[in-house]
Amino acid sequence: MIKRKLKCWLAVLLVAVTSTSRAEIEIVITDWLNDARPIAVVPFAWQGTSAQPPFDMSAIIAADLRRSGRFDPMAFNEMPQTPTHHSDVDLDMWKKKGIEAVVVGKVQETSVGQYTVSYALIDVFKSKQVLEGGELITNNDYLMLNRVGRTTRPSFRFYTHQVADNIYQALTGERGAFATRIAYVTVDRSVKKSFQLFIADSDGYDPKRLFSSEEAIMSPTWAPDGRSLAYVSFENGRSEIYHQKIYTGERNLIAAFPGINSAPVFSPDGNKLALTLSKDGNPEIYILDLQTRRYKRMTNSPYSIETEPEWSPDGQSLLFTSDRGGRPQLYRVPITGGRPERVTFSGEYNASGNFTPDGKSLILVNRTNGVYHIAKQDIASGDMQILTDTHLDESPSLAPNGSMVIYATIHRGRQVLAAVSADGRFKIKLPATRGEVRAPAWSPYLVQ
Repeated sequence: MIKRKLKCWLAVLLVAVTSTSRAEIEIVITDWLNDARPIAVVPFAWQGTSAQPPFDMSAIIAADLRRSGRFDPMAFNEMPQTPTHHSDVDLDMWKKKGIEAVVVGKVQETSVGQYTVSYALIDVFKSKQVLEGGELITNNDYLMLNRVGRTTRPSFRFYTHQVADNIYQALTGERGAFATRIAYVTVDRSVKKSFQLFIADSDGYDPKRLFSSEEAIMSPTWAPDGRSLAYVSFENGRSEIYHQKIYTGERNLIAAFPGINSAPVFSPDGNKLALTLSKDGNPEIYILDLQTRRYKRMTNSPYSIETEPEWSPDGQSLLFTSDRGGRPQLYRVPITGGRPERVTFSGEYNASGNFTPDGKSLILVNRTNGVYHIAKQDIASGDMQILTDTHLDESPSLAPNGSMVIYATIHRGRQVLAAVSADGRFKIKLPATRGEVRAPAWSPYLVQ
């Protein structure tokens, strides 16, 4: 399997909510392996009163599948045919092209701003007919998906990501994560409020500014329902933690103790917040019950810094970064209390830990020989795999299905976002078209 550099622009996303809230992200695939599965997403047929649909659904689906690193969609101009219904697909034509699966579909405008979408996923290597009792019988075994759905103009693009999720799951057996969002912070020194917190679709489209400040914004983290964020703001000259609802903009102060208030992260059930506070002297890990507003101290190490808590998927323990051993490493402590257990040993430095959804591995920042990279560690064996080859990597955040990691890095002297598949084989850079972008956070699964 040979690596190849694409250096090809997958999409340039120049979309803004308002002229003052622009935070466009460009997407460029930089590295992938040529064992990605060859598939085809045929241009969807359009039937409506306007000349074209709100967005090119087939192009978005193809781009989503390509960004997963698992698939290599065929170029539209190389397709041997352009059917719009599964019955019209000539399986032999696609087999000769080496294509494993074909997506066909149609978008119909049923009324102004209302659409019906029909689509099918075809396994090219399954026959449309079988021989039974000496007769050829037509069957639908070749259909991996055959669905009809409805959407509206405002939801059209997000619905398209949901279609891509369904196709991804049918092909891999794993839930897709295209119909999700990312949060991130931009820094643009050309404007007065240079720090801005944005959310956008998982492909960087449709950025929405949630908050802006003249002072730093750090550590955005999603609530499990995907409807709010917690983050750190220095707007009042010191670190404070806020909780902000996305759809109403309602914003509440969570923690503003003297000293450090940082690194918030919601529990899996959304009822608690783990965070770092120095209110009792040293930076320690605490749990805040969001209903009772009571704090529970989880660590007590007077001569070290404890920070960056992360909940285990079952909510029964916390991972955190501590330099209690002399250098930053990851430790784990049960939420019931007890002695923290060190879980990382490779390299000189390990921090910013994230559990994979199955709880079996960690995604983290590892420094070996002075170089910071995103790495993956198997918890049981302790084996460490370096995933990235970029520079000064930090702030990793996992897609909810564990397939991709988004993180901050340095590219051409400025801070950008990048993404890498959890196996390290597929890499993307996501620079902002102006300024710098940092502190990414991938949302949970969203329902819309």
